[in-house]
Amino acid sequence: MTSTGSAPGPRGAAAGRRIGVGLMYGLWRPRVLGARRVPASGPAILAVNHSHIVDGPMLMGTSPRPVHFLIKQEAFKGPLGSFLRGIGQIAVDRESTDRAAVLGALGVLERGGVLGIFPEGTRGEGDFASLRSGLAYFAVRSGAPVVPVAVLGSNDVPGRVVPALPALRRRIDVVFGDPFEAGDGSGRRTRAALDEATVRIRRRLTDHLTEARRTAGR
Repeated sequence: MTSTGSAPGPRGAAAGRRIGVGLMYGLWRPRVLGARRVPASGPAILAVNHSHIVDGPMLMGTSPRPVHFLIKQEAFKGPLGSFLRGIGQIAVDRESTDRAAVLGALGVLERGGVLGIFPEGTRGEGDFASLRSGLAYFAVRSGAPVVPVAVLGSNDVPGRVVPALPALRRRIDVVFGDPFEAGDGSGRRTRAALDEATVRIRRRLTDHLTEARRTAGR
């Protein structure tokens, strides 16, 4: 059992959600599909594809519940680091087993919060093709359901005024999928069990991305 004392509190994430709502809906035109699929209470893990820097903030502003994201520690420098901690986000060292980040994430789930994870580990094609085992570990260890999320349109190039950002007022689709259990029901936490869970997760996330693109017409 983890200690919730090691986890960021819910008030910061709630403030982050309010900021996200204002920024994301102010700068772009999010279209949210399937938000009702996110469990209304209790622990949940949002597994998000990642192809652009706005994907995390976009989810924070469109999720029906406040989200604590695991974010690379390189982002936690200077004033930005203080801001991210203040809104309940968790710094993680991607090059090692970061015990503090692990305990913080498990603590969020233990107290019934929502954890956000980019299972690909870093920005890429956003197609879930390269999954790390971290998501499987948190899902199997906590028993929290995984909700697949597809952010579509954030990496579109046409119309950009600021090269690093999507074109202002562009429609960005955020599509939530059905929650699922990553484990096999046995409660096993062995390496083999985590490997099996990772394969299971990859299949579900890839299927959701395909369906999300069809639904959103992208």
